[in-house]
Amino acid sequence: MDRGSVEILKENLNLVNLSMKRLLYSYENCNKTGLKDFYSDDEFDAFDALISRYARTTNMLINKVLRNIDIVEYIDGGTIIDAINNMERRGIVDANDLFKLKDLQNSITHEYVTDNIVRFFDCVLKFTPILQLIIERINDYCSRYTTDKI
Repeated sequence: MDRGSVEILKENLNLVNLSMKRLLYSYENCNKTGLKDFYSDDEFDAFDALISRYARTTNMLINKVLRNIDIVEYIDGGTIIDAINNMERRGIVDANDLFKLKDLQNSITHEYVTDNIVRFFDCVLKFTPILQLIIERINDYCSRYTTDKI
């Protein structure tokens, strides 16, 4: 096992965990507000932060952490689809869940009209707990590499 790859994995896990912590902060605030037909400017800003944090956390998880796990385990780097399917083969997550999270992230990332982001509020509130669970499972799996052994 390459120590450099493990150190990068540790760093990426720390970053995704910090991002998830900030996402959960936004999630709690927006969950209290709930879904509405109209949002105050402050409420809209809170939801805007929520979906931005969701997109960033999902992107970091899939593009950094999943690929990094493959590198640590000497699996040939492939596409994002390969990295997601590898996680399912390891028995960590259902690939379909990751594909749903990634599809939502892609939709958010490619929405350029700010007022149109309201259509994502419901999905992000629904998918954030799923993302949290997946990250917890990946942390558990990666502990075999990230926990210092004496």
